[in-house]
Amino acid sequence: ENLTLIIPAKNEEEALPIFLNEIKDYSLKILVILPEDDQKTKDSIKNFKNIKIIFQKKNGYGNAIIEGLFEVETEYCCIINADGSMDPKYLHSMLNQCQNNDLVFASRYEKLNSGSEDDTIITYIGNKIFTLIGKFLFRLPITDILYTYIVGKTDIVKKLDLKQKDFRFCVELPIKAKKKKIEHYF
Repeated sequence: ENLTLIIPAKNEEEALPIFLNEIKDYSLKILVILPEDDQKTKDSIKNFKNIKIIFQKKNGYGNAIIEGLFEVETEYCCIINADGSMDPKYLHSMLNQCQNNDLVFASRYEKLNSGSEDDTIITYIGNKIFTLIGKFLFRLPITDILYTYIVGKTDIVKKLDLKQKDFRFCVELPIKAKKKKIEHYF
């Protein structure tokens, strides 16, 4: 158990149990971060063992991840969403990449004709535009700037001093990693 999953899970009572079943045979620690008043999600995972629930103190996707990050005690951490949009089958290979890199970023758009099931034309084009801006302004070798499926060395991720409370967190993470010259693999 050298890896902890940080799972922000607001209103994920349907998807989160499915995701947790997918990873039930993995040897890792699990932190689920959710608003205290999200009773439906809390009830949906009450029969799962070895899960630590953290009630979010401040609102926002970024806050959920930041609050979870500071509860991690393992050498490696992984940000992964509760909605099933991030495939856990890549965890082992991403963790292996962390032996030589401080951070490993996954992408939905690395391969030709790939994408995300929940993409609309607007979200797809928006992500491409933001990714191009990240490549141009910050020289990020990234194909999916709005995707926060990462595995990293916990102490390194904590030192990034992440602050964005909402979905701007997705952009802040790779930019701060690049600015601090943290080794990463996209």
